[in-house]
Amino acid sequence: MSRVWDIPVQDSTRVRDVRVAAEEAGAYAGLDAHRTAVAALAATELATNLLKHAGGGRILINIVEPPPADEAARGPSVQLFALDHGPGIADVGAALRDGYTTVNTSLGAGLGTCLRMSSDFGLFSARGRGTVVAARIDQRSAERRTETAPRVRAGGVNMSLARAEHSGDAWSWARSGSRTTLMLADGLGHGTKAAAASGAAVGELRRRGHLAPVELLRHLHTALRPTRGAAVAVAQLDEDTGELSFAGVGNIGARLHHAGTWQALVSHPGIVGAHFPAGVPLRRVPWTGDSLLVLHSDGLPSRWSPPDDTRLLRHDPAVVAAVVLRDASSPARPVRDDTSVAVLAPDRRTGTHDHSI
Repeated sequence: MSRVWDIPVQDSTRVRDVRVAAEEAGAYAGLDAHRTAVAALAATELATNLLKHAGGGRILINIVEPPPADEAARGPSVQLFALDHGPGIADVGAALRDGYTTVNTSLGAGLGTCLRMSSDFGLFSARGRGTVVAARIDQRSAERRTETAPRVRAGGVNMSLARAEHSGDAWSWARSGSRTTLMLADGLGHGTKAAAASGAAVGELRRRGHLAPVELLRHLHTALRPTRGAAVAVAQLDEDTGELSFAGVGNIGARLHHAGTWQALVSHPGIVGAHFPAGVPLRRVPWTGDSLLVLHSDGLPSRWSPPDDTRLLRHDPAVVAAVVLRDASSPARPVRDDTSVAVLAPDRRTGTHDHSI
């Protein structure tokens, strides 16, 4: 089930809450004592930065499972998000250097510490619109990584309604040969029973991620029959053919950025595990180096606007997903459901200054 920690950071008393939540997340993910302490320190630095430089914000913590092929080497990760609507960072490169601060009472090295200690790290900041930071802590430090980066990456963010312990949404992805499959599931209702439905969908994807989208949805329907059921969308990229296939059942939104424009990919009415349609349409669209796919549950407002900043689209999928989530909600316009956003994009990392998770 999707475990979520969501801590608003509006005063210094919440910094301790963030640290405790990160320690709980590290234990939940099975990290050892050292890496759990690293997660707690990174979370503390992020929370402190929110107060000092953005006037507050929120820390969101998710547990992220790697694709099945990477499980043995990597294991689950603690993913930390810091979201704010503050003034933004004037010089990102300077802010990421160890020891940099614009406040005399800095806790320590700030963002530089997070970058150095995290297994992966991403940051996007826009002047006058705020900053999103994503730091992932798994059992290995960045210095010990040797695997070849994939040509396509997936990332996401998950937030529960009213800061509940579990979200009824879940996202996951799998690789099989030249195919990468991204799935987002929204269990009916809220709470643990909804989370059980979306969790069952994730488990089935991890067993059958090699199947084509419509066939996978039919297997998901069988697997989810003992549950409440869920809305599910599946997107599968075949890198050999340069084609993205999409199929969905239920109210999952999908937007594809391709050739400089956004287009909607529409799911079919129904409920996976309860009311499966007789036929599920399959949409096939071209995929190139500038493509990007956003899947989201109906917790996102129906009229949300896709990002218009082309700089953001070059960042890691987890960062893009968090910016979409942040910009679609605010204290004056809170989300009204569990909300998850998952993004599939080419790996555009070209060097240290990408700061991509």
